[in-house]
Amino acid sequence: MKTKLEVGQKSSYERTFSTKDVELFAELSGDKGVHHIKPDSQGRLMVHGLLTATVPTKLGGDINYIAREMYLEFLRPVFAGDTVRVEGVVTRVEHEEGHFRVTLDFICFNQLGKEVLRGNTRGIIRA
Repeated sequence: MKTKLEVGQKSSYERTFSTKDVELFAELSGDKGVHHIKPDSQGRLMVHGLLTATVPTKLGGDINYIAREMYLEFLRPVFAGDTVRVEGVVTRVEHEEGHFRVTLDFICFNQLGKEVLRGNTRGIIRA
């Protein structure tokens, strides 16, 4: 697969998390913290941080990216029913023997436009 990436290239994606998503991730990950199993006093079920982090990983999957490092800063909780939108930008592309070294920066927003997650990842795309 030939991938043409340039510094400054942007991409985005969004998804809405369901209660079923949270339940399935709790089973898959084994993370059954009370806040992921029982709704809070406002009736909200908190989405796992690493489940929220699957939104930016979609951008990497679209370009056949293999992550080597990830930095994630969780800024506010996400709840079942929330829609999370990621906006990513390529900040580094360097060709090396057999692959490209790539850095992606991203910010995730909830449906109210508030930042919920930001971070970056460094990895490779095989040439």
